[in-house]
Amino acid sequence: MVVCTLACWRCRWLLPLLLGLAIIMGIIALAGRGWLESESEPYVQQASLWESCTRGEEDLNWSCESLMDYGWGRAAAATYLVGFVILVICFALAVIAFSIEILRFNFVRGIGGLLFVVAAFQIIGLVIYPVKFTEEIPLTGDNMFSWAYGFGWASTVVVIGCAFFFCCLPNWEDEVLGNIKPTYYYSSPDKAQYLN
Repeated sequence: MVVCTLACWRCRWLLPLLLGLAIIMGIIALAGRGWLESESEPYVQQASLWESCTRGEEDLNWSCESLMDYGWGRAAAATYLVGFVILVICFALAVIAFSIEILRFNFVRGIGGLLFVVAAFQIIGLVIYPVKFTEEIPLTGDNMFSWAYGFGWASTVVVIGCAFFFCCLPNWEDEVLGNIKPTYYYSSPDKAQYLN
Protein backbone atom coordinates (compact mmCIF):
# COMPACT_ATOMS: atom_id res chain seq x y z
CA MET A 1 0.00 0.00 0.00
CA VAL A 2 2.77 2.46 0.88
CA VAL A 3 5.01 3.50 -1.99
CA CYS A 4 8.73 3.75 -1.30
CA THR A 5 9.84 7.28 -2.14
CA LEU A 6 13.21 8.90 -1.66
CA ALA A 7 12.11 10.06 1.77
CA CYS A 8 11.35 6.64 3.26
CA TRP A 9 13.70 4.83 5.62
CA ARG A 10 14.10 1.76 3.41
CA CYS A 11 15.29 3.92 0.52
CA ARG A 12 17.89 5.89 2.47
CA TRP A 13 20.72 4.17 0.59
CA LEU A 14 19.69 5.62 -2.79
CA LEU A 15 21.64 8.85 -2.26
CA PRO A 16 24.94 7.17 -1.27
CA LEU A 17 24.43 4.78 -4.18
CA LEU A 18 24.05 7.73 -6.57
CA LEU A 19 27.19 9.30 -5.12
CA GLY A 20 29.00 6.00 -5.74
CA LEU A 21 27.79 6.13 -9.34
CA ALA A 22 29.11 9.69 -9.66
CA ILE A 23 32.48 8.49 -8.33
CA ILE A 24 32.61 5.70 -10.93
CA MET A 25 31.82 8.17 -13.71
CA GLY A 26 34.48 10.53 -12.32
CA ILE A 27 37.08 7.76 -12.38
CA ILE A 28 36.20 7.02 -16.01
CA ALA A 29 36.54 10.71 -16.85
CA LEU A 30 39.90 11.01 -15.06
CA ALA A 31 41.35 7.86 -16.64
CA GLY A 32 39.68 8.00 -20.06
CA ARG A 33 41.52 9.01 -23.23
CA GLY A 34 38.34 10.15 -24.92
CA TRP A 35 38.07 13.78 -23.85
CA LEU A 36 38.69 14.84 -27.44
CA GLU A 37 38.84 12.53 -30.45
CA SER A 38 38.80 12.67 -34.21
CA GLU A 39 35.23 12.57 -35.42
CA SER A 40 35.85 10.27 -38.38
CA GLU A 41 38.61 8.31 -40.06
CA PRO A 42 41.54 8.81 -40.22
CA TYR A 43 41.72 9.04 -36.42
CA VAL A 44 44.63 11.44 -35.97
CA GLN A 45 43.74 13.30 -32.75
CA GLN A 46 43.08 11.98 -29.25
CA ALA A 47 43.26 13.71 -25.88
CA SER A 48 42.67 13.00 -22.21
CA LEU A 49 42.58 15.37 -19.27
CA TRP A 50 46.33 14.86 -18.94
CA GLU A 51 47.75 14.76 -22.49
CA SER A 52 47.07 15.39 -26.16
CA CYS A 53 48.12 12.85 -28.79
CA THR A 54 48.34 13.13 -32.58
CA ARG A 55 49.55 10.91 -35.37
CA GLY A 56 49.88 11.07 -39.12
CA GLU A 57 47.29 9.47 -41.39
CA GLU A 58 49.63 6.59 -42.26
CA ASP A 59 51.45 6.42 -38.91
CA LEU A 60 50.43 3.85 -36.29
CA ASN A 61 52.28 5.44 -33.35
CA TRP A 62 50.81 8.28 -31.31
CA SER A 63 52.94 11.33 -30.52
CA CYS A 64 51.80 12.72 -27.17
CA GLU A 65 52.45 15.95 -25.31
CA SER A 66 51.54 16.59 -21.71
CA LEU A 67 48.85 19.17 -21.01
CA MET A 68 50.51 19.73 -17.63
CA ASP A 69 53.03 21.94 -19.45
CA TYR A 70 50.23 24.49 -19.89
CA GLY A 71 48.87 26.57 -17.01
CA TRP A 72 45.29 25.98 -18.13
CA GLY A 73 45.94 22.23 -18.33
CA ARG A 74 47.12 22.15 -14.73
CA ALA A 75 44.15 24.32 -13.70
CA ALA A 76 41.59 22.10 -15.45
CA ALA A 77 43.10 18.91 -14.02
CA ALA A 78 43.49 20.38 -10.53
CA THR A 79 39.93 21.74 -10.28
CA TYR A 80 38.37 18.53 -11.56
CA LEU A 81 40.60 16.42 -9.30
CA VAL A 82 39.88 18.55 -6.20
CA GLY A 83 36.17 18.20 -6.93
CA PHE A 84 36.59 14.44 -7.27
CA VAL A 85 38.46 14.13 -3.94
CA ILE A 86 35.75 16.13 -2.14
CA LEU A 87 33.16 13.87 -3.80
CA VAL A 88 34.87 10.78 -2.37
CA ILE A 89 34.87 12.43 1.07
CA CYS A 90 31.15 13.23 0.70
CA PHE A 91 30.47 9.61 -0.23
CA ALA A 92 32.24 8.39 2.92
CA LEU A 93 30.35 10.92 5.05
CA ALA A 94 27.03 9.88 3.48
CA VAL A 95 27.67 6.20 4.21
CA ILE A 96 28.50 7.09 7.82
CA ALA A 97 25.45 9.38 8.13
CA PHE A 98 23.02 6.78 6.83
CA SER A 99 24.59 3.92 8.79
CA ILE A 100 23.76 5.25 12.22
CA GLU A 101 20.20 4.89 13.46
CA ILE A 102 19.85 8.48 14.59
CA LEU A 103 20.50 10.59 11.53
CA ARG A 104 22.02 13.97 12.16
CA PHE A 105 20.08 16.04 9.66
CA ASN A 106 22.29 19.11 9.94
CA PHE A 107 25.17 16.77 9.07
CA VAL A 108 23.24 15.61 5.99
CA ARG A 109 22.60 19.22 4.95
CA GLY A 110 26.36 19.88 5.29
CA ILE A 111 27.05 17.04 2.87
CA GLY A 112 24.67 18.74 0.42
CA GLY A 113 26.62 21.99 0.76
CA LEU A 114 29.89 20.18 0.10
CA LEU A 115 28.36 18.58 -3.00
CA PHE A 116 27.61 22.05 -4.38
CA VAL A 117 31.31 22.85 -3.88
CA VAL A 118 32.18 19.63 -5.77
CA ALA A 119 29.90 20.65 -8.64
CA ALA A 120 31.50 24.12 -8.79
CA PHE A 121 35.03 22.68 -8.99
CA GLN A 122 34.07 20.11 -11.61
CA ILE A 123 32.22 22.65 -13.77
CA ILE A 124 35.22 24.99 -13.68
CA GLY A 125 37.50 22.17 -14.87
CA LEU A 126 35.03 21.04 -17.53
CA VAL A 127 34.69 24.57 -18.92
CA ILE A 128 38.39 25.50 -18.84
CA TYR A 129 39.42 22.37 -20.75
CA PRO A 130 37.52 22.77 -24.06
CA VAL A 131 37.87 26.55 -24.21
CA LYS A 132 41.63 26.64 -23.74
CA PHE A 133 42.27 23.36 -25.59
CA THR A 134 40.71 24.66 -28.80
CA GLU A 135 42.54 27.98 -28.43
CA GLU A 136 46.05 26.70 -27.75
CA ILE A 137 46.38 23.19 -29.17
CA PRO A 138 46.48 22.87 -32.97
CA LEU A 139 43.67 20.54 -34.02
CA THR A 140 43.96 18.17 -36.96
CA GLY A 141 40.84 17.26 -38.94
CA ASP A 142 37.31 17.18 -37.53
CA ASN A 143 37.25 16.60 -33.80
CA MET A 144 34.65 16.20 -31.08
CA PHE A 145 34.59 16.18 -27.31
CA SER A 146 33.87 12.56 -26.68
CA TRP A 147 32.81 9.91 -24.17
CA ALA A 148 35.24 10.55 -21.28
CA TYR A 149 34.40 14.26 -21.32
CA GLY A 150 30.72 13.26 -21.32
CA PHE A 151 31.29 11.06 -18.25
CA GLY A 152 32.77 14.10 -16.52
CA TRP A 153 29.59 16.08 -17.18
CA ALA A 154 27.38 13.12 -16.21
CA SER A 155 29.19 12.87 -12.87
CA THR A 156 28.65 16.60 -12.31
CA VAL A 157 24.93 16.40 -13.11
CA VAL A 158 24.47 13.51 -10.66
CA VAL A 159 26.37 15.47 -8.00
CA ILE A 160 24.12 18.53 -8.48
CA GLY A 161 20.99 16.38 -8.17
CA CYS A 162 22.30 14.68 -5.03
CA ALA A 163 23.25 18.06 -3.55
CA PHE A 164 19.65 19.26 -3.84
CA PHE A 165 18.31 16.06 -2.26
CA PHE A 166 20.82 16.14 0.59
CA CYS A 167 19.92 19.77 1.32
CA CYS A 168 16.16 19.07 1.20
CA LEU A 169 16.24 15.76 3.09
CA PRO A 170 15.91 17.35 6.56
CA ASN A 171 12.50 18.70 5.48
CA TRP A 172 11.30 15.07 5.41
CA GLU A 173 12.87 14.10 8.75
CA ASP A 174 9.75 12.43 10.16
CA GLU A 175 9.13 10.40 7.01
CA VAL A 176 12.73 9.23 6.83
CA LEU A 177 12.82 8.19 10.46
CA GLY A 178 9.42 6.48 10.21
CA ASN A 179 7.72 8.71 12.78
CA ILE A 180 4.59 9.16 10.67
CA LYS A 181 1.94 6.48 10.42
CA PRO A 182 1.13 5.51 6.85
CA THR A 183 -2.11 6.79 5.39
CA TYR A 184 -4.30 4.28 3.62
CA TYR A 185 -6.81 5.38 1.03
CA TYR A 186 -9.83 3.25 0.26
CA SER A 187 -11.68 3.30 -3.02
CA SER A 188 -15.27 3.02 -1.73
CA PRO A 189 -17.10 4.28 1.37
CA ASP A 190 -18.48 0.73 1.96
CA LYS A 191 -15.08 -0.36 3.30
CA ALA A 192 -14.92 2.56 5.76
CA GLN A 193 -17.44 0.87 8.11
CA TYR A 194 -14.93 -1.94 8.79
CA LEU A 195 -12.45 0.56 10.22
CA ASN A 196 -14.60 1.28 13.32
